[in-house]
Amino acid sequence: MSELASKKVVLDGLWYNNGVLVQMLGMCPTLAVSTNAENGIGMGLATTGVLLGSNVIVSVIRKVIPQDVRIPAYIIVIAAFVTIVDLLMNAFFLELHKTLGIFIPLIVVNCIILGRAEAFASKNGVFHAMLDGISTGVGFTLALVVLGSVREILGAGQWWGMDVMGASFHPAISMILPPGAFIALGFIMAGTKGINLRIEAAAAAKAKESPAAPAGAEPSPA
Repeated sequence: MSELASKKVVLDGLWYNNGVLVQMLGMCPTLAVSTNAENGIGMGLATTGVLLGSNVIVSVIRKVIPQDVRIPAYIIVIAAFVTIVDLLMNAFFLELHKTLGIFIPLIVVNCIILGRAEAFASKNGVFHAMLDGISTGVGFTLALVVLGSVREILGAGQWWGMDVMGASFHPAISMILPPGAFIALGFIMAGTKGINLRIEAAAAAKAKESPAAPAGAEPSPA
């Protein structure tokens, strides 16, 4: 792939093809653990580590895995990295590990990870598989942090445990409950779509303003 294609891989993972805000994948952890920003970044970074590791290994072994058993093979690779991440979090981030609970092992069945392994890593080289894993993971993390921040601020008047809304603020408790997750995510996705439409409109206007070559014109001789 060219440098331009590498840039597209990164931008797709971060924004244009974001796993949560565009593809609506991985909704279970997205809605369940995003009650605050800290949980969001913890789950996001754990998923990023699994994405990076599984993408690289799948890319390395892609030519030796029989097509008939590729999906079970990918799941075994993903499960191995989830186990590593689970053990590391249990050893070094015990409180966060307890908070996220069962959702760490459930990273194995996150559609984003298996989807990237099948759709991208199994068809591209190690470098671009690594780029895709990092950018997709960071995009997932950003979505969780933004959603968690919105819910934490509106539902508790806090951000990262700090009071940010003042004593007169009355928290909307529903925002840290399941209905609040759906409401906040809906508004964030609508905002994302609005931004993308503006970007597309600006690109179309720029292309329209670009001078076109006159019909029938022939290139001048060298």
